Amino acid sequence: MLLIRFVGGKGGVGKTTLSAAFALSRARRRERTLVVSTDPAHSLGDVLGRTLGDDPVEVWPGLWAAEISGEAQARRRVEQVAEDARHAVPADVLPAVERHLARAAESPGTVESALLDRLTDLVGQVGHRWDTLVVDSAPTGHMLRLLTLPALLTPWIEGLAKQRARAAGTERLVAGMIGDTAEQEPDPLLRRLHARRDRMEWLRTRLTTGALVHLVVVPERLPLAETIRAAESLGDAGLRLGAVLVNRVLPPDDPGLLGRRVEQQTEVLRELERHFPGETVVRLPLLAGALTGIGELAALADLLDAADLG
Repeated sequence: MLLIRFVGGKGGVGKTTLSAAFALSRARRRERTLVVSTDPAHSLGDVLGRTLGDDPVEVWPGLWAAEISGEAQARRRVEQVAEDARHAVPADVLPAVERHLARAAESPGTVESALLDRLTDLVGQVGHRWDTLVVDSAPTGHMLRLLTLPALLTPWIEGLAKQRARAAGTERLVAGMIGDTAEQEPDPLLRRLHARRDRMEWLRTRLTTGALVHLVVVPERLPLAETIRAAESLGDAGLRLGAVLVNRVLPPDDPGLLGRRVEQQTEVLRELERHFPGETVVRLPLLAGALTGIGELAALADLLDAADLG
């Protein structure tokens, strides 16, 4: 079974731990599984007890992990664009273009777009190198921007491509008027724009038809409100919601000082059930231990196996 799963939610609710545990549960089924972190404040390596980078490393038989750096991806991408510009832009304006690209490499939009490029590569490997891809997303707002970026970028790239095509057509017209009949080299910038547009359209289709998003929440009021808003935004973007994972649920008969907290979480759990009647709401108990390393993650993986997230 081929799976693409995103795990998202408010910061501090346990997304990374649950991503790692879910990936472990799939690897134990003999699925080639990759779990990647797209959060700028990576903690996946800490949870797994391994040093991670952009290239996946095997952390358990059948389980690979990676932490993607959007900044590093942006620098590499800008270098590629700069190389294309050197062959397509007049020499007198090239320094200005290079200065602009240097500033663009540090902009949030460029970083997120470059991160999306790397994620597109990994999604494309599902079914070939991997059976399952689990994405430990950044907190909710970042995750929503990343997942909706393909739909936003496609018409923008198309507009750039049309502008470039018009400019190239003008250049060919002028060349013909002055008698330059030499065959024109293909425009590398236009070719790259068309290729990027096609990649974004492909990724948008893959995400809306072949991926599920699991929102993680703890049974408290503030995470509940953010989770409901995130679910609505995902639906508006055409993305499919998987089981909602309620983390760190206290036992209902807990006495003493936690008794009032149990009452509050019961109210939140009831509200979650009302807001997500069509989806599974999975309750995961508060577990002892730091839940780091494969050994401790195994207990959480057992719970996710029992929940049967598909």
